Amino acid sequence: MLDKPRSSLAGFFEGTNPTPPVHLGRRYDTSGNFLNEPGNTVVCHLVKGSPSEATVIDVRERMRAMPDADRLAFTPVSSLHMTLFQGIIEYRRRLPYWPADVPLDTSIDDMTRLYQQRLNGFEGRGAFKVKVIDVVPTGLTVAGATDEDVRIMREWRDALSVPFGYRHPDHDAYVFHITFAYQIWRLADEKASEWQDLFDDCLSLFTRQAPVIELRPPAFCSFRDMEHFEELLVLG
Repeated sequence: MLDKPRSSLAGFFEGTNPTPPVHLGRRYDTSGNFLNEPGNTVVCHLVKGSPSEATVIDVRERMRAMPDADRLAFTPVSSLHMTLFQGIIEYRRRLPYWPADVPLDTSIDDMTRLYQQRLNGFEGRGAFKVKVIDVVPTGLTVAGATDEDVRIMREWRDALSVPFGYRHPDHDAYVFHITFAYQIWRLADEKASEWQDLFDDCLSLFTRQAPVIELRPPAFCSFRDMEHFEELLVLG
């Protein structure tokens, strides 16, 4: 009998989600190579050399050591970050993922320059802390460490929607995360219990060693693919 994954993992297994991964063939290929997909974004990179970064990397390595980890395309450690606000991206040139006052055929480089101008002098909404609330095959699900942190992060997103000129449909329900990898193939159902055991162990590890994930201040970044996010402007 096949193991049934818990609800937060169901979308990653063959039996509960047989549909192909949405970004496969556009963001990365079946060999795990990342493809050109330029855009910009606001992210918080991990604090390099911090104890919490070490725990994050440890968990990532445990995932990479799983027998069927070849079904995942892992991003580099140097790219690890939490997205605070999604910018524009080459293959999503439509409303409401693009500012209504800018032509949809504007180049990505021009959009990045425009946003740098709009964000110059942007007033941040203060510092915040995050904690890990779930571990899934593609990385970590995180949230504000306290109710106050949740409020501050929401205020950041509301404020950033003004210079970016849009609100995505999931603006208020956006799930914060730190991506480790993208799925090439769905995981085998018979491996569900092994993955769940791993993730339970990893959640306990975060509770013990990294109850708060240390993040750098939010920064406006450009990217060509999912392997590197260049900080152009630190915000706030």
